[in-house]
Amino acid sequence: MKKFTSINDVENLNELIALSEKVKQAPFDFKSIGRNKTIGLLFFNSSLRTRLSTQKAATNLGMTVMVMNINNDGWSLELEDGTRMNADTQEHIKEAAGVISQYCDVIGVRSFASLKDRIGDYEDEIINKFIKYTTVPVISLESAILHPLQSLADVITINENKTNNKTKVVLTWAPHPKALPQAVANSFVEWVRETEMELIITNPKGFDLATRFTDGIKVMHDQDIALKEADFVYAKNWSSYDDYGRIGIEFDDWTITEEKMKLTNNGKFMHCLPVRRNVVVSDEVIDSTNSLVLEQANNRTYAAQTVLLKMLQDEK
Repeated sequence: MKKFTSINDVENLNELIALSEKVKQAPFDFKSIGRNKTIGLLFFNSSLRTRLSTQKAATNLGMTVMVMNINNDGWSLELEDGTRMNADTQEHIKEAAGVISQYCDVIGVRSFASLKDRIGDYEDEIINKFIKYTTVPVISLESAILHPLQSLADVITINENKTNNKTKVVLTWAPHPKALPQAVANSFVEWVRETEMELIITNPKGFDLATRFTDGIKVMHDQDIALKEADFVYAKNWSSYDDYGRIGIEFDDWTITEEKMKLTNNGKFMHCLPVRRNVVVSDEVIDSTNSLVLEQANNRTYAAQTVLLKMLQDEK
């Protein structure tokens, strides 16, 4: 595995999940494979779970970990080729990526959507420029449009908690006071559609995801109908794709409540965190025994460790 940016970089999802089970059962059994290897984690935006879980995952494999907050600690990067750098940018990504490749055996990159330029965001320039100019494997710690490590953890969590092979999973839009990207939702759809589970997306009109991700997936604009008999309810806000970056301030009735969850098949509640309590989901739901949010967060370590293990094994 030379890069990990989406489900398209995974040859066999079932084999990857099976490997994650082995990693979770014995996380230190693979410690020798990362000995004398270094991973550099580059963050262009804030992170809690991704930062800590990936650090722990790399440490479990015996790797040395270096972390850098690019925007605060590094030079301002120029991404465009052929630019005369006489303004604010101080270092071109060509040199930055080349230098980091000499220091690290694997590079993790986390970036975020601007939510102002849809074309630019969906070109996923930062992660793709690093892939272009580095000479070592690159792992996405979230990009402008996808969050594959989160989605792998989500699929692992569902796999551990499902009780039948006819599992119904509902990805539901939820309210939020700030504009958020579509990355988690896009990625979740990509990964779940590769399983045998039934997936339904529900969101208000005007908040459909890009058709490149939803083609062939049932999209419903009535949340109550969508939630009926769901085994898993994944709540996540995303700003509008069509009216790019617009938030939905008039949809408070999309909050996941106890009443909403009663429509499900004793459904499990999921969210990637951080979550706005009593905006996205009520206290009663997220604090219930059917809430899987902490399990998801725990599985972030094993998702990252599985991907890193596969990268290191493939390098041999």
